[in-house]
Amino acid sequence: MTLFEYIESIKNKSVAVIGIGVSNTPWIELLLQSGCDVTACDQRSAEQMGAEGERLAALGARLKLGKDYLEDLDQDIIFRTPGLLPFDEHLEAARARGSLVTSEMELFFSLCPSKIIAVTGSDGKTTTTTIISELLKAQGYTVHLGGNIGKPLLCELPNIRADDIVVLELSSFQLHSMVCRPDVAVITNLTPNHLDKHKDFQDYIDAKRSIFERQNPDDLLVLNLNDEHSAYYASFAKSRIHYFSATDAVKSGTVCDNGIIYRVLDGVRREVMRADEIRIPGAHNVLNYLAAFAASDGLVSEDVCRSVAMNFGGVEHRLEQVRILNGVTYINDSIASSPTRTIAGLRAMKTKPIVIAGGYDKHIPFDPLGDELCLRAKHVILCGATADKIRDAILSSPNYPGCGLTFETIDDFSDAVHTAASEAEEGDIVLLSPACAAFDRFKNFAERGKTFKKLVMEL
Repeated sequence: MTLFEYIESIKNKSVAVIGIGVSNTPWIELLLQSGCDVTACDQRSAEQMGAEGERLAALGARLKLGKDYLEDLDQDIIFRTPGLLPFDEHLEAARARGSLVTSEMELFFSLCPSKIIAVTGSDGKTTTTTIISELLKAQGYTVHLGGNIGKPLLCELPNIRADDIVVLELSSFQLHSMVCRPDVAVITNLTPNHLDKHKDFQDYIDAKRSIFERQNPDDLLVLNLNDEHSAYYASFAKSRIHYFSATDAVKSGTVCDNGIIYRVLDGVRREVMRADEIRIPGAHNVLNYLAAFAASDGLVSEDVCRSVAMNFGGVEHRLEQVRILNGVTYINDSIASSPTRTIAGLRAMKTKPIVIAGGYDKHIPFDPLGDELCLRAKHVILCGATADKIRDAILSSPNYPGCGLTFETIDDFSDAVHTAASEAEEGDIVLLSPACAAFDRFKNFAERGKTFKKLVMEL
C-alpha cells in the first residue's frame, strides 16, 4: 500500500493527531489537504499556538488545545506524539471505546518500500545513526535520515525508492508498543533514562525490544557485547545477532583489539582502521563507530569506513568545538542529557574542564556523575532544576575530600556562560555538558546548544 492509498482508505474515518510538533505537523497538513476529518490536539493554549494554530484551523482542522486536550478522545484513529506513552489513561480509555492508537513512525514502517536501519539506546544513538548515514552516502546509496533526527519522513514516502536506504534514530517513546520491523536494528547501550515518563526502568528496557522483536532470521540485530542488558535482548531475538566490543573478542560483528578496529564474520577478521585515526574524540565514539561498522557490514566497504571515520567532524551539539578565544576552548555537548553522556564527555577531555551542568529533572541518580566530576572537572557551574541534586552528589562522593574541585550555583544560563568565560584561563576548556534534558528552560537540547554557541560567539 502506498501513502496515498492509505489516506484514501481512511477518508471516511475520524482522525486525531496528538501533538502539533515537528514530526506531526506535516502529517496533519497532508491529511487536511487530502480531505480527511482531523482533530489536532496539543497541550498549548490557542494563545501559545498563535499563527500556527490559526493556519491549521484555516485548513480545516478541529483544534483541541490546552489542559484538557486529551479528554474524551473517541476518534477512529489516533496518532500519538512520541512523548505520550501508550499506557496513558486517556489513550487506554480511547482504545476501550474502539479507537485505533498508532503513531506517525509506526505508519511509516508499514508503508516504507526500502531497507530500514534503525538505532536506539540510551547513549550514542544520534551519533551512531548519523555515522551510518554518512557511511552509506559515501558508498553511493541514496539515504533518508529520520526519526529523532533529520526531517519527518512519513510525508516523504512518495520520494523513497525501493533501492534507497532509510536510517532512523528511535527513542523509547517512539518504540513503546510500536509494531515495526527494521532490516537492521542497533541497540547502543542501556542506562537508566526517562524515568520521569516510563513506569519504571524495566518498562524503559522493554520499550526498546520493539526495535527487533518482529525481525525474522534474515534480519540483523547489532548489540553491545559489554552492555549487561544485551543478553536479555538476545534471548528474545529471532534474527541474526552481531556484537560490537572495545574489549572482548566477538564471533561476528566488530571489535577493537590493541587499538585496531576489525570487522568479524564467523571468526574471520578484516582490518578496518586504527582507532586513533577516528577524527571525533573519545572512547565512546570508538564504540559508536564499532556499532556503525557492524550495522553497515555488507553494505559499506572497509575503505569507505576508514575514509568517513577520518574525515567526519561529528554531529552538532555533541562535543562540538565552538571556538577558541584567548586560549580557552569552548565545547558544546548539549546532547548530553543524561549523566552517562556527560561522563563520556568528561573522559574525552584532554584536560580538566570547567563544566556547566544541570537542567530538567528526569529522576535519574547523579551519584556516578558526582564521582566523575570530582575526578575529571576543574570547576562546575550548576544551573537549572537539578543544580541542588548534582551539588549533593558531588558533596557526598567519596572522591570529593581533597579532590580540589570547586563549584557554584548560578541560576541564569547566560550568567553561567559568562561566569565560566570570566573564570577560565589560557589552556582551559569550558564544557557545556548538562547531564540533563533541557525542558526546564529550553524547547530541547538543540535550542540549549544554539543558545550556548550564540553566547560564546558574542564573548
